[in-house]
Amino acid sequence: MDYSRRSLIQTVALAGFGSVVTKVAAMDVETFRGLGLDKRFPADQLVNGRTNMELIDALNTAEDAQYHPCAEAYPGVEVPSGSYQQFDSWSQTRIYPSTYRDIGVYLPAQTDKSPLNLIVFNDGLGYADPNGPVRATSVLDTLIHQNEIPPTAAVFVMPGRLASGSAPSDPTQVSRADMNQRSDEYDRLTPDYGAFLQQELLPYIEQSLSVRFASDPGRRAICGISSGGICAFNTAWHYPEHFGHVISHCGSFVNIQGGHNYPYLVRSTPRKPIRVFLTSGKRDGNIILGNWPLANQQMASALEYAGYEHRFEFGEGGHNLRHGGALFAETLRWVWGS
Repeated sequence: MDYSRRSLIQTVALAGFGSVVTKVAAMDVETFRGLGLDKRFPADQLVNGRTNMELIDALNTAEDAQYHPCAEAYPGVEVPSGSYQQFDSWSQTRIYPSTYRDIGVYLPAQTDKSPLNLIVFNDGLGYADPNGPVRATSVLDTLIHQNEIPPTAAVFVMPGRLASGSAPSDPTQVSRADMNQRSDEYDRLTPDYGAFLQQELLPYIEQSLSVRFASDPGRRAICGISSGGICAFNTAWHYPEHFGHVISHCGSFVNIQGGHNYPYLVRSTPRKPIRVFLTSGKRDGNIILGNWPLANQQMASALEYAGYEHRFEFGEGGHNLRHGGALFAETLRWVWGS
């Protein structure tokens, strides 16, 4: 191709691209509502012969059988155990009024170094479960004892409930109202949840237990699965001065409440000082609201494009913590291993 022709083609292409760019604008509210984008999508609503209830099929797949809690989840007898305290039906929040939530707090056996590193877990009691797929407190005990990570406190936060009774042990028994509350806290792209942690919950814990958490964002992480995973990213996105590390397991970067916009936002926003660890799997969810494997691949691609320090582990399994639990010690070493 001669250069004059190439120049003409480039000019035409760029001109066309420029015309596209100049026409990009925010969708008006009337159109947004007219398309039904402001409405919740009921889990059992049938569209094209499909429903969002198909996510259940991804919760436990045959491919998940290969994943087991990491070796560090089984501390030796020489490993001292940290302390664990639970606050049930905690309700001292103005940001989420009239809600109650259960909270667990782990403090390491080695508390001579103050302030402590901090990791916050959304849907936290699933991560703290001593018989669960992650067994976070045992992994922390092991890695701290081996001096592989600094002494680290963990706060395990459950989403709010609208009644003061304990949350049901069977997640399928959670009421639709409480599921909506969880989504409002976790899936929205607002700064509310980060403000709730920073302004209300963490100060309460520090005061109640006479403990100090490090304020340096490089010594703080936030972790979650599914909607809790996008919530972890959203918290650091809005408050990088408070949370410098994100761990997202099967994060819901799909169109529940706008989370599918994050790859574009990552690409188009000046890079923020956060590091991100993502997981998903081939059998992760694929429903009306979106495709989790593709959504997480899009997020990883956007983080790569924008120059973020990140790691993406794409496994074989489904929408659960089995893969994340198998990698959990390795994840913590990546986050702040010495």
